[in-house]
Amino acid sequence: MTKRQVGAIVLTASLIAGLSACAPAAEPADEVGGELLIWDTGILGRTLENGDPDLENSFLDQMAVAFEEANPGVEITTAQQGGDITSNSAAFQAASIAGTGPDIRVQYAGGPTISFADFFIDLEPLLSQETLDSLAGFNVNREGFAPDGRILGMPYGAGNLFTVFQNHAILEEAGLDPADRPESWEELMENGQQVVDNTDAVGFSVANLEGYVGAWVISAMVGGELGETVFTEMFAGEIPVDDPAMVKAYEAFAAWGASGLTNPDAGSLGGGGAPLFLEGGAAYYVVGSWENNLMLEGFGEGNVSSFFIPTLEGADFPLMGAGGPEIAISVTEASENKELAVEFLEFLADPANQDIFVEIYQTQGSNHPEGDPSKIQNPLLREQFEQLAASTDGVVFAFDSVMPQATIDLFYRVNAAVFLGTLSPEDAVAQLKASYEQEIANL
Repeated sequence: MTKRQVGAIVLTASLIAGLSACAPAAEPADEVGGELLIWDTGILGRTLENGDPDLENSFLDQMAVAFEEANPGVEITTAQQGGDITSNSAAFQAASIAGTGPDIRVQYAGGPTISFADFFIDLEPLLSQETLDSLAGFNVNREGFAPDGRILGMPYGAGNLFTVFQNHAILEEAGLDPADRPESWEELMENGQQVVDNTDAVGFSVANLEGYVGAWVISAMVGGELGETVFTEMFAGEIPVDDPAMVKAYEAFAAWGASGLTNPDAGSLGGGGAPLFLEGGAAYYVVGSWENNLMLEGFGEGNVSSFFIPTLEGADFPLMGAGGPEIAISVTEASENKELAVEFLEFLADPANQDIFVEIYQTQGSNHPEGDPSKIQNPLLREQFEQLAASTDGVVFAFDSVMPQATIDLFYRVNAAVFLGTLSPEDAVAQLKASYEQEIANL
């Protein structure tokens, strides 16, 4: 009988003991099938308003059903970790220490995967050579970002990109041409001022309570200053966390927070800034390609477009994108059915199944050279891939995709404080450096 998790569950320490009853069967998969428990951090799965799995729109649940049908006797339970990144990371760590965690975990690639190196198995000797050769992005999930480090997660999808969406009608009302995209952060600020001076809209719709907007902007700016490998080099100690480029980026970010070009509650508003932008109250919305579908539904084709977050004026790498591999799928040390778990990863890696992922979500392309480009139906995603081809300086893998989890958590907090003006750029960078040094020492 197919098992589906009834409702999205918040996996907290108080529930971990009860989850042991859901632990996968120890019997070998090649004899009697087997059970798998998957924890997803809201990345590959979708739920309905009542918390039930949205089978029509949830890629993870569709794949679970298809794998069960292809492998009689296999039962897969999918569970959505509730809460934010910090809380569900803590819940996974507690469950892993207790030995009651899932067989498979889906989380963000890079630092959020590498931070849990003790709890994930090395996939390199277990995945097929075809899968290892065909999927780009394994390097960001190698332990310590070392070329020969253990592979702690299988990358999935071509990755997300940090973008600025623009409302054509408001820009035209302000006397700006949407096709004439700003080439620098300073030019973008000038456009925002022109919008404020000539329309009833604000320049930017922002919700930075959680510090996520800061994460996208700081990563893009520093990448423009120091290149696409800046944060992996920073992790390795080759570039200091308190490099002047970090302070320079935070100074620009603080100036934006104090500029008056955003909605007045930008620093205290959480949950994304889409509502104001969709209501026609702002010319620009800084976010990422994961909002492609919402933007297209809200404005219709031809009324909204996007461009990569621009770098600071005079940057050494002005044609820089930011984002990169986003999704990692890992098999845990706690799993009693590791071989079956790896089989499920191989199933997901099949190019036909990756095409289903692209077709359902329309936020990123396939991570397989045999991916079908016709599956990219959202014109915004097509536009972003065209811009990606023109980003000859590369794509910087973001700070919060690289650093240890505790430093990432601090990164979000200082981003929020700097935007509000309650923390100076210098203090923010000093705190990040101290956190990095402490976490690296503990690795």
